[in-house]
This record gives sequence, C-alpha cells and structure tokens, in this order.
Amino acid sequence: MQTEVINLINQFQVEGIDFSIQTITTGNINDTYILKASDPGKTDYILQKINHHIFKNVPELQNNILRVTTHIRKKLESMGVSDIDRKVITLIPAKDGKWFYQDSNGDYWRVMKFIKGSHSYDMLLSPVLAYKAGIAFGDFSALLADLPGEPLYETIKDFHNMEWRLEQFREAVSQNRAGRLESVKLEVQQVEERAEEMCLVQKLGRKGILPHRITHCDTKINNILFDENDEILCVIDLDTVMSGYVSSDFGDAIRTGANSGEEDDLNLENVSLNIDLYKGFAEGFITGGATFLTKQEIEILPFSAKLLAYMQAVRFLADFINGDTYYKIHSPMHNLQRTRAQLKLVFSMEEQYKQMQDIVFEVARKKCKSYA
Repeated sequence: MQTEVINLINQFQVEGIDFSIQTITTGNINDTYILKASDPGKTDYILQKINHHIFKNVPELQNNILRVTTHIRKKLESMGVSDIDRKVITLIPAKDGKWFYQDSNGDYWRVMKFIKGSHSYDMLLSPVLAYKAGIAFGDFSALLADLPGEPLYETIKDFHNMEWRLEQFREAVSQNRAGRLESVKLEVQQVEERAEEMCLVQKLGRKGILPHRITHCDTKINNILFDENDEILCVIDLDTVMSGYVSSDFGDAIRTGANSGEEDDLNLENVSLNIDLYKGFAEGFITGGATFLTKQEIEILPFSAKLLAYMQAVRFLADFINGDTYYKIHSPMHNLQRTRAQLKLVFSMEEQYKQMQDIVFEVARKKCKSYA
C-alpha cells in the first residue's frame, strides 16, 4: 500500500519526495492517509480517496470546496488574521492543474495540507468546549454569508429535506422488503405522530420566511480542529457544504454533541439532552452567527434540534425496515437500536423544550440586533 500511496501523492504538486504514511481509520466515507515529510521543514499532507458512490460529481464537489476555502482565506486576510494556513483548509492541485486525480481504477483522489499541531474531539466534554464548537460553526457560516456567484453544487440531493426523508420512510413501510414491519409498529406510530410538525422548516423555506444559507451539514465536534491550547483553528470535512437552512447545522450539532448517551445506546435510560452542553453550544453558535441570523432563524433553532434527531431516527428506521441496505451495522438489530435511541433523544427534547427555547431567546436578546 505504501508504494501505491507514494505514487498517488506524486500526482500532485507537493514538496518533498520522502514521506512516512499513517492511515486514518475513523472516517466512514473517504479513505484518508497522513503523509509526514522526513524533512521537518517540509509540508505534511492529507491524501483522501473520495467516495464517488456517495459524491457522484467529484469535479463539482471539489469546486465547492475551492470556492469556500478561497473565500474564507480572503476574508481572514482582510481581517488581518495571522497563521492563515492553519485557519482554513488548503487544497493542493494535481500536476495537470485539476483539484483531483482520477486513477486507472476510476477512483478519485485529492490532497490537502496537513495542519500541524492540531487535534479534534469526538465528543463535547464540557460546556466550555460546547461553546467553542458553537463559535466555530457560527463563524463558519458568517464567513460564507456573502459568498459571491451561483449557489454551491448540491453534493447530496435533499440531504436534510424532511419531507423527502418521510417519502423514503413511507415507501419502506409500504414495501416491507425485509418483513420486519410487524416488529416496529410502535416506532412507526411514533414517527407518524410527529411527521406533520417536523416538515415545518421546508414549509417556512418555501414561504421565504427562512433564507437559504451556505451550511456545513455535518456539524460533528470532530469536524473542528483545535490548536495546542484548545483554541479554534478551523472547520474541516467540507464535502457536504452546500445551500441549506441554518437549522441543519445547529440541530445536527446538538443531536450528535449534546446527547448524554450514544447514538446507538442499548440502555435508553442513558439517552437524554444534556441541557448544559446545549446551552454552551447555543451561546457559541448565536454569538458566532450574530451578524447574519434573522429573528426567524433564531426562533427555529430549538425546534431544529428535535428535527435532526427525529430525521436520523426516520432514516435508521427506514433502513431497518428495508433490510439494512444503507448504514453499516454491527448486529441484525443495530438500526432498530439506533432508531430507539434517537427517538428517546427526541422525547427528552420535547420534555425540555421550553427551557431550550428560553436559553436561545435569552442569548439572542443579548447578542443579536435582529432579536433585540
């Protein structure tokens, strides 16, 4: 594999010829390698194989990332920010000038500079870290609020479209391909009881009440890099950056970061919304996004946390009914286990919803002119 990786990196405009190779095993979508130069004065790199079965138009995907990172870099330069190569991803072109390389097997590869001295977290460990994560994602959207030109390419169509996810779910129920429907009647009922309410964002968007924004769409804590002092460096994993609603980024961060249990927790007693982590993230996100958030966007934030947990439950349940054709599973009941844990998180948010609203509105009154 080492020879193959070295041959691939040499298809790009990189410094140096002698690298040690480290395989990153935590990603679920792309194959990733860190190439560290033997000369400490040279640049280290990230080499990734892009999953073109999920991201079907790699040239457009890479153009999105180039537009976004170029704009962020220019904004940071205009603000006098130092050490910019650590504050935004740097793509490296292939030797033919393209921002990707396609090998003889038809696989697509890309290269970025590795940000030295950086680290990430897999979970929110404290309200302080939650606040910093909120700042990071709020700032990310703020920097891109004035991106010029045409809308970004939609890398995964209808990714956070709840109406479409419900269509998929109902098709799974009607077809019952794996013969599992009888065992999940309660979960199907719980989904359908909330279905109309959970389409609110799409309805408000069609009316023009919620504006389209450039959204990250995968706001897990491990998509933020921190420096040696736990200060924010930059947001990474930009494959799903595209036009959407700000509720997606807030809601998914809460779903993944402020859950007291695991996404697939067997013990549902472990699963609930950690209101302290929710508060920390909300304060950071609204502070970071204060320059662009509208009153309507602020008011939808608490709802969006429920929405994204519900949406993921719907996706897990549909996959279970279909016979586990999309998500990787560790046991035959894994997708049902995930479904129940996500629904439990929804129930916890419903119980704490008034407090969730109060937290967001109090912060917004202090930070946002649009909400004063």
